[in-house]
Amino acid sequence: MAVHRNGDAVLRSRHPIIMHLDMDAFFVNVELLSRPELRGQKIIVARDSPRSVVLSASYEARRYGVGSAMPLVRAKQMCPGATIVEPSAHYRDYSVWVMDILRDITDRVEQVSVDEAFVDLTGAVRTQGSPAAIAQKARDRIAHELNLPSSVGISSSKFIAKMASTGSKPNGLWVVPPSRVQEFLDPLPVGKLWGVGKKSNAVLESLGIHTVKQLTEYELSWLQSKFGQAAGAHLYAMARGVDPRPVVTHREEKSMGAEHTFSVDVTESEQISQAVYNLCLKVARRLRIANRQTRTLSLKIRFSDFETLARACPLGAPTASGKVMYEAVMKQLRQLGFLDQAGDAPRALRLLGIRAEKLEDSAAGVQLALLETSLTQSVPEAGVHWLEAEETMDRIHAKFGSKGLLPARLLTPPKGE
Repeated sequence: MAVHRNGDAVLRSRHPIIMHLDMDAFFVNVELLSRPELRGQKIIVARDSPRSVVLSASYEARRYGVGSAMPLVRAKQMCPGATIVEPSAHYRDYSVWVMDILRDITDRVEQVSVDEAFVDLTGAVRTQGSPAAIAQKARDRIAHELNLPSSVGISSSKFIAKMASTGSKPNGLWVVPPSRVQEFLDPLPVGKLWGVGKKSNAVLESLGIHTVKQLTEYELSWLQSKFGQAAGAHLYAMARGVDPRPVVTHREEKSMGAEHTFSVDVTESEQISQAVYNLCLKVARRLRIANRQTRTLSLKIRFSDFETLARACPLGAPTASGKVMYEAVMKQLRQLGFLDQAGDAPRALRLLGIRAEKLEDSAAGVQLALLETSLTQSVPEAGVHWLEAEETMDRIHAKFGSKGLLPARLLTPPKGE
């Protein structure tokens, strides 16, 4: 049931009209489509293993304090009797369908995650009716065509629209016109403001500033004297609902990465090698889908005692080949002493992460070297051959699924063979 708060208020035409749509418990509700018997129960979506974290939780489980990114072990303690549902492969499909519905309204759509987006309705209201009517039509389509609930906030800025959608959950709609922005913000805790983290919130509260209304009583110069020029100006603007950020329809990713947490801490070369190769293939495929290539990688290494390090991994030439990235990463891990020459880890590893940085358009090409002959020296010619093989693998995956073809290195033989 949609709840319209201030829904009849008219947003003035001289202000932007920004809608924020957020799917309600998206991962949970997608899973309920195939398991309707679990509706109304305490549900946690996560891989059921000791090292897993919560991907999402039903509102029934959230009442016990369960939240996303929480260790699953802790979530089970907080919410005994919850049903653990393994994540499926359907989220991206439903995300695409939701975004297609929004783009039927206007092409001014900025997708910010798999389950939320900003939509600039400024032009759409001229032909499609009031902002509330447009938003409700989108929500009705999502509910009827996909059987999924969503919440919407509408205002004159991204910040207030996002706050309004959060306030309308679950399954609601809230319009905050410009004339009522301050009224909307004043009673909120300062910690709710965008950009106010735990440390800033603690400092504000130590100064006796607990609500947004209290924050608006302080001059810009005073805030800057306490928090610095940039942070002080940000607090001053957010407390007044000032957010000039436009809806950006295309956002170029500056980096792409993937991480793997081992189910148990590992030192063996085969497990580490497979994990690194799998990560490199994932990152490389993302690069190819986006028609990008990378000039350098960054590595994230977490040991069994939770010490976490980040290190650079240079590449001999730009690439979008997972095989070339894998060879470079393994060589760098050995040179840094994280692996010995046999590929074993002197210190047990808990997590590995690989991120491609300094991205560029793959159309920029690669200048071929004439003298290098070793693959471990990131020879561009070898990289081109591997890239062609991986592009072929992409086409096979697109037709038969990602498990249809794997490099032999990633095939684990049965125990004893």
